[in-house]
Amino acid sequence: MGKLEGKVAVITGGATGIGRAAAKRFIAEGAFVFIFGRRQDALDAAVAELGPNARAVNGSVSDEADLDRLYRAVKAERGALDIVFANAGAGSMLKLGAITAAHIDETFDTNVKGTIFTVQKALPLMGQGGSIILTGSSAGTTGAPGMTAYSASKAAARNLARTWAEDLKGTGIRVNVLSPGATATELAKQALGEEGQKVFASMMPLQRMADPAEQGAAAAFLASSDSSFMTGSEVAVDGGLAQL
Repeated sequence: MGKLEGKVAVITGGATGIGRAAAKRFIAEGAFVFIFGRRQDALDAAVAELGPNARAVNGSVSDEADLDRLYRAVKAERGALDIVFANAGAGSMLKLGAITAAHIDETFDTNVKGTIFTVQKALPLMGQGGSIILTGSSAGTTGAPGMTAYSASKAAARNLARTWAEDLKGTGIRVNVLSPGATATELAKQALGEEGQKVFASMMPLQRMADPAEQGAAAAFLASSDSSFMTGSEVAVDGGLAQL
């Protein structure tokens, strides 16, 4: 029996990258998973790979109506929800002096507002033993040029977990943060190229980028009863980048 046997999960940003790797691991551990994302082609490809215990819902976490539609689908098919992995994220680089209001809005609408409403709208379907996982980042702890909006949004995610651990006292629902470092998703590989990947790998004490499956395994730990005495915590899966 898997560690998530019989559990129902929602993963935003679940069609690609860390979200898809987490969906694959959750299903392997016995969960039924709803993946949520904006690109129908990516969602279709993910469901084809993940199999009969996956469903896809198209939408954006920055659109409350889309989130309402997601949770209506969960309630209609499964009735309740055990795990929310608020993983959808956005970010681009602009140095101080070039930052625009549109840049801030795009980043915070997804990474902060989207995370807040992903979780808030899930709560009526959750109960004792529920697990909420927020995707943070090593960027929320470290400083890097051009990362003002993204880093601030991920620092916000870290505080959301601390605040919500207080708000959720007595409900039996836990909330924790998974903070990846550089991860070799398909998008990262395309964006960085071979040389860029080598540069990022050289920054890590482990001297490599993470495999998305390693992030998925950490998410499964936070989703399962193996982490039952953890709430308000952060698990850094960053190759040591933000730890030294």
